[in-house]
Amino acid sequence: MNKDDWRGRWREANKASWDERVPIHVGGDFYGVEGFKAGEEHLRPFELEEMGDVSGKDLLHLQCHFGKDTLSWARRGARVTGLDFSAPAIEAARNLASELGVDAEFVRSDVYEAREALGGRTFDVVYTGLGALNWLPDIERWAGVAAGLVRPGGFLYLPEFHPFTNVFGDDDLTVEHDYFHKEEPDVWDEPGTYADLGAETANNITYEWKHTLSDVVTALIQSGLTLEFLHEHDYTLFPRWPILEKTGFDTFKLPENSPRIPLMYSLLARKPR
Repeated sequence: MNKDDWRGRWREANKASWDERVPIHVGGDFYGVEGFKAGEEHLRPFELEEMGDVSGKDLLHLQCHFGKDTLSWARRGARVTGLDFSAPAIEAARNLASELGVDAEFVRSDVYEAREALGGRTFDVVYTGLGALNWLPDIERWAGVAAGLVRPGGFLYLPEFHPFTNVFGDDDLTVEHDYFHKEEPDVWDEPGTYADLGAETANNITYEWKHTLSDVVTALIQSGLTLEFLHEHDYTLFPRWPILEKTGFDTFKLPENSPRIPLMYSLLARKPR
């Protein structure tokens, strides 16, 4: 691949992949949509503790996919807006909100154009993450956009998969990859989806980027936000390696006698008044 080839194609390739996978995710077992409809709580315990009471707050969920987490915060009393670049995802989110009778707004937009798409509005809470940042080539630009959406006194909350896990291969904890950021993307050609490895799919080319923990934290600080905490967690939401053991609805951990390593992290960064 020529050095600059990805620049004109990454967004449309990634969008085509996500567009195709929306119905697989909505209709499959991985996301537990039927249980969610029945009232199950699918937000992670650490998120509920770290975010605190969101009732009455304006909450924006960037890269919201089909809106399940967005609507989870609405159930907890937030006035929610979800944003995603996939038209099928936004349609599915609106349908899910209607079926549940939950008041929510969903907007189709690339995350880098979020401020324009939202008409310059700002929010008490900007929520994003859990497999979102790896799809973005420019983390500094993302941080600037996200910070611009937070109103004074409000905060950005980010739970995300820990970039340290990217150094390992797919089969076990053998170190195979570089940890540090590189400008060029990793280009994948893989059928199926993390939610259904055997799903038949046609749009299988995707572009992803590695962003270290310091990349993310520094970008947010330089955007004008103040970091209040950074926490690391010893479980993840999918079977990243075959050795992981399922310990809850979407909780996967290393075996009990294994050394613990960080599999996810979460941070909160506030905009000064």
